[in-house]
Amino acid sequence: METEVFAEVGDEIVRVEGITKTFTLSRKQKKIEKTAVDRKVAVDRLSFSAYKGQIYGLLGPNGAGKTTTLRILSTLIKPDSGDAFVCGQSVVKEPQKVRDKIGFMTSELKLDGFFTPDYLFDFFGNLHGVDGEVLKARKKELFSRFGIDRFSEVRVKDLSTGMKQKISLVVSIVHDPDVVIFDEPTNGLDVLTAKVVTDFLAELRAMGKSIILSTHIFSLVEKLCDRVGIIIDGKTVTDGTLQEVCAGETLEKRFFDIYGEVKGETV
Repeated sequence: METEVFAEVGDEIVRVEGITKTFTLSRKQKKIEKTAVDRKVAVDRLSFSAYKGQIYGLLGPNGAGKTTTLRILSTLIKPDSGDAFVCGQSVVKEPQKVRDKIGFMTSELKLDGFFTPDYLFDFFGNLHGVDGEVLKARKKELFSRFGIDRFSEVRVKDLSTGMKQKISLVVSIVHDPDVVIFDEPTNGLDVLTAKVVTDFLAELRAMGKSIILSTHIFSLVEKLCDRVGIIIDGKTVTDGTLQEVCAGETLEKRFFDIYGEVKGETV
């Protein structure tokens, strides 16, 4: 019988060790990227750590490798080399154990428009093996928290973009995971819905959850994140507490200074 080790606030809960991931480019992709090479290195020996009860922000421009990194952490794809560990479990060797510990939300999650929020919540809850009474109580709590209760029997295709995003969020955390991973959590949301989501992220942290989010929005990182890693061309170019990375400057200024140094150009 395995003995579960409970992490204390501040303990390392996610460790990424030198992950690399490359993709074969199609003819169309090569044209878009204006390159003749057949393969693209999306993530290049990337490493960082995140800690219990904290929010880690992965900051970088579009195409930097943020989404690929989170997809690896979420066991949706495997790295070509390197490994990552969530609550001590390897994403390469123990993907199912990792899935039991995480919730992953991305704007790419497409909910079937035919189904209702009520059905989808139960469906994902059953997939995760959540006890019936626990599932019922959790649905009541989350649906009320996000104002979904009034639309619980409305088909997803008839709901607003913001409401669909809220539903995506609640089904991703239906099993009350220890680690929550968000890819661009406020992307495409109106200001009111974005505030609901960011406030909830802060609440999750206060509950001792560990959160990793990718974004290119400086204000979101400054508002929420305890630690931040700046990723450019698939590589971590700096990593530390928000204060360490900013070094007395605004995050936006530090980012563009670092970007200019890495790329050898003035931004």
